[in-house]
Amino acid sequence: MTNQAVPDPQTERVDVLIVGAGISGIGMAAHLVAACPGKNFMILERRERLGGTWDLFRYPGIRSDSDMHTLGFDFEPWTDETAIAGGPTILSYLARVADTRDLRRRIRFGLTVRRADWDPAAARWRVEAEDERGAVRRFEAGWLYLGSGYYDYDRPHDAAIPGLQSFGGQVVHPQFWPETLDYAGKRVVVIGSGATAVTLVPALVKGGAAKVTMLQRTPTWIGSRPARDAFANALRKVLPGKLAYRLTRAKNVLLQDYFFRLAKRKPKKVAEALTKRTRAALGAYYDAEAFTPPYDPWDQRLCLVPDGDLFEAIKAGTADIVTDRIEAVDETGIALASGRHLDADVIVTATGLTLAAMGGIAVSLDGTPVNFAERWWYKACMFSNVPNFAAVFGYLNASWTLRADLVAGFVCRVIAQMDRDGAQVATPVLADDAALEEEDVFDFSSGYLQRGKHLLPRSATTGPWQLTQDYRRDRKTMKRDAIVDGVLAFTRVDRSSDKPAAAA
Repeated sequence: MTNQAVPDPQTERVDVLIVGAGISGIGMAAHLVAACPGKNFMILERRERLGGTWDLFRYPGIRSDSDMHTLGFDFEPWTDETAIAGGPTILSYLARVADTRDLRRRIRFGLTVRRADWDPAAARWRVEAEDERGAVRRFEAGWLYLGSGYYDYDRPHDAAIPGLQSFGGQVVHPQFWPETLDYAGKRVVVIGSGATAVTLVPALVKGGAAKVTMLQRTPTWIGSRPARDAFANALRKVLPGKLAYRLTRAKNVLLQDYFFRLAKRKPKKVAEALTKRTRAALGAYYDAEAFTPPYDPWDQRLCLVPDGDLFEAIKAGTADIVTDRIEAVDETGIALASGRHLDADVIVTATGLTLAAMGGIAVSLDGTPVNFAERWWYKACMFSNVPNFAAVFGYLNASWTLRADLVAGFVCRVIAQMDRDGAQVATPVLADDAALEEEDVFDFSSGYLQRGKHLLPRSATTGPWQLTQDYRRDRKTMKRDAIVDGVLAFTRVDRSSDKPAAAA
């Protein structure tokens, strides 16, 4: 992208440009309305509807894998009795957040951001987006905020399943579920063992499939809990809604944090507890091979089974789990390494996502491309020596929105500090010779992380150059620590000389 000496009259200009109208983008917009009411902002969304992930994924049973008292925003109480909510209910919640704050008029739908270049002379991001016809739209913004998630919307992980093209039935990927797919009375094999697979299996059974088999190479730790939060529903009957929500949210954060830390300290004890609960739920149908992963709990994200729906489908005889390796797919199903053959009418490849750093946007500084794998996280949302730029990467061990809320609030604090200082630029400054010890914050063994973590920014062992998995710690530092910390540099732009000048 080339900086323009003369402003383009077709360019739209805003103070803050948000990419993505999912949880992260809608959350940032809501924070701006509340904390920075004087700022002009816009959201660019590639789809024709808001919702992000929850609009993209339309497979049967799509639901949250975190409770909605933490997947919901801190400022907007979740009032539905069901805490493990389905996709349509989550979309309705996001729509309520947007509509009560008049956000839709600020969203430009059908625009995919391709490039963003920082113009240091003007202290603005110059952004190019394409509409569905390939026409280029241009935008300028003081701040660029990426709420575009962390995976590729167009290209899921290709597991390279041998012989898949020879299958005589229908092959479906959950990321592109066809609305017209008729699986009633059919034999369905779901390849995979993650959250999508354990969600799909009971939903397909409920939808009328004759038999659903979850074919896994490696088992996943599974935990069951009620879809409804009795504590939350009881509190709402005796307390004001906002207070009940805040107490429920705090309770769930504490319990989740306790369980995660316990799993890391005493993995054997947690594994035994999970195994005991699964065995009790399945009784005679329990298969140790299917439910005993070769890794410790929370080395990968725990799969949630609300109300034991997966277990009930197995006990009913309409679903089963097969642990084996694929030899090849043929016309009628899947031949396994053990010699067994799974007959199928429909194959669902729930084989994972592909990570996309910064939403796949080509980011540059004054024409020089930014390789984010060489940058360091600052306060879990900004990046070393990249000005006026933030992105959301949610927690791996908790709900995405917990981080999204913290990041949006922190960026609003930074913007407010810039206004107080009369600064146009905020940059986390890291010297080239700075001695930082790197940690592998993405040490989870999940396939999508292992395949794509080389694309992601670096994390130090200590703050502020660290991306932690500790929400309670982050909440303290991002909400309470001083914005002026000696690392985040605030500068003014002297437009008469086109050179930045230090802010007073």
